[in-house]
Amino acid sequence: MDDLLPVKSQSLPAPDLGYPMYGPADDSESQASPIRLRRFLAFLRRLWWVPVLTVLCSLGAGGAYIFWTPPTYVSTASLWETEKLRLPEGAAFTENAESYYGTQMELLQGGHLMNLAFERLKASGTNTIPLDSTGKPFKVKVRARQLPRSTIFEVTASSGNPEFSRAFLAAIISEYLGYKKNVRKTVSGDTVSSISAQVFRLEGELRADQEALTAFGRTNNLAILQEEGTISGGYVARLKTQLSDLQLESRLLEATDLEQESGPGKTNSSAYLLDSIRSSTASGQSPLGAADRQAAVKELELLRIEREKLSKYLKDKHPKIVRLDAEIERGQKIAELYKHQNRDQLSSARQAVKMKMESVEASIKEWEVKLVESKHLIAEADRLRLAVDRSRSLFDRLQLMLQNVDISRNIDQESISVLEPASPALRSYKTETMVAAAALFAGLFLGLGLVFLVEVRDDRLSSLSEVSEKFHDDVLGQVPEVRRRRRDGPLPMVDSGEELHMYAESYRNLRSALFFLPGNTDGPRPKVVLITSALPNEGKSTVAANLAKTLALGGSRVLLVDGDLRKGALHKTLGQQREPGLAELLSRAGDLAEVIQTTGLASLSFIARGGNTGNPSDLFLSSAMDQFLARCRQDFDYVIIDCSPVFAADDSTTLAPKTDGTLFVVRRGFSGTDTVREALGLLAQRQAKILGLVFNRANVSMNSYRYYQYPDYHHKGGKEH
Repeated sequence: MDDLLPVKSQSLPAPDLGYPMYGPADDSESQASPIRLRRFLAFLRRLWWVPVLTVLCSLGAGGAYIFWTPPTYVSTASLWETEKLRLPEGAAFTENAESYYGTQMELLQGGHLMNLAFERLKASGTNTIPLDSTGKPFKVKVRARQLPRSTIFEVTASSGNPEFSRAFLAAIISEYLGYKKNVRKTVSGDTVSSISAQVFRLEGELRADQEALTAFGRTNNLAILQEEGTISGGYVARLKTQLSDLQLESRLLEATDLEQESGPGKTNSSAYLLDSIRSSTASGQSPLGAADRQAAVKELELLRIEREKLSKYLKDKHPKIVRLDAEIERGQKIAELYKHQNRDQLSSARQAVKMKMESVEASIKEWEVKLVESKHLIAEADRLRLAVDRSRSLFDRLQLMLQNVDISRNIDQESISVLEPASPALRSYKTETMVAAAALFAGLFLGLGLVFLVEVRDDRLSSLSEVSEKFHDDVLGQVPEVRRRRRDGPLPMVDSGEELHMYAESYRNLRSALFFLPGNTDGPRPKVVLITSALPNEGKSTVAANLAKTLALGGSRVLLVDGDLRKGALHKTLGQQREPGLAELLSRAGDLAEVIQTTGLASLSFIARGGNTGNPSDLFLSSAMDQFLARCRQDFDYVIIDCSPVFAADDSTTLAPKTDGTLFVVRRGFSGTDTVREALGLLAQRQAKILGLVFNRANVSMNSYRYYQYPDYHHKGGKEH
């Protein structure tokens, strides 16, 4: 609706001057288009009384509800979380900080406390609870809320009786504080009972552990056991050291024995090491020392070396060689003697070391048994002592906890107290305000919903933008609506008065659009134009007459033909005769000059519809119609044919393919989208060329309509303005 141009909008696709086939249109974009909102606002301006009526009805219903509902009186009280002394050695009640305040509010509003409050009021006197008109107690609503950024609770009670509201609020607060105190006493009592049972159990366990430790002490002296364990451990360590020395000596004796077996020429290092070990101990020294054995072996080796040197340049019979051989033989005998002597000594030493090792090992086993027994007794004593200490520690802790809980049980730790008692109940208009607001919004919503439902259900075209969006055809022009009284007669022609300058300019615009159709500027213009619509009363005859007259005023030779052979009335609009007309021309093959009538304009000729005929569609399909159109193309610049609506008869769809183009008239607020789409589809199926649409009876009062509203640009009374 922003661009009500008489020619194609810039947003429309390029014109298709062929024969378009119409199918279901895609309304997905149109639903999100601002046109939908503007269409709804247009319906709202037209049906403004619907929301007003629904609002009035809703307010009336709300007023009746308020009138019959008794007034509400509200009493208010405040509770707050006071400062609380925390004893460092005492038990304290704790709450979940995240849900504490929510729990308190739900508790105040819960049904349990409300029942307790009713019972409290009943117990205080028979006249405390007033009754309503039905003989039942007044209904009370209790609300609790936490004031922002504080620990203060605001509690309200509302009912139809002011005194009852205040009394009930005071009662429910008293029951709330008493209920919390009773819960704390119950919890502390259960805790004391549970801890006492644990104390009695631990006392028995402590007594049993102490008796076991005492009985162990009667049969075992812990001091003597510890001393024996120390002595036994030291003696076993010394025995193991002695056993290690004997094992080393035994291995050395075995090594010496092996060296002796290897031969006299080998160095007896093991025997030397053994003698060294023996010399460092008190075990004694062998008769033949290691020094003598080493000297004999060394001397024998020196003799062998000297003989080897002399044998290089002396013979075996040489006296020196003979002397050395004798000395070597003597040295070997001495070494052999030493060997036999050492072997006997080594055997005796090995036997002695073995006996000592067995004796030491037996002593070690004996003392290790004593050491294990003493350690086992000491460990048992430590276990009994630890059991006594553990039982005594747990017993002391539970006994201290029992004392703290018992003290806290008798100390009031309640942190919620009354900040402001129940105030006198005052009249509240909150319910009335909410009901009135709800009635207002409900009525408005219902009214707008009804208007929206009508708008959705109504597919009639309401603006030029909507026509351009729904259909792919060019909108060649729009004709504004001229409001006239019934006594003023039919709608005037375009030259009957300049006071209708917008009306006249719209037809001049349509004429220009027809002259300069896209694609026809360089080629032949459409000369024979059919004007039709989907349904009757859409203004096609008025458009045809005024367009023909506007073309004639522009200097063109124009022939206006009333092609509606069934109900055509152009002869009445132009003040001409009905017969003879087109029906006679086609049915009798008469002369064209016999049916043409002249009008007030020399360039405008007219052919009426003529008398009644059987079936006009048969006449339009005849060769006489083709001859008639061929003659008209020769004699006139333009031929405007007004034909019956598409859905009224088959005349338009039969005649349209024979013409150069069709103008389709759409009336605002009358033509339906589906109806127009189906009519255009029928024309397209018959290969009719759609030149464009004409939007009839456009609303000039809309803000988007800005065309030809400046009368200063038009002549009045021959004066120029």
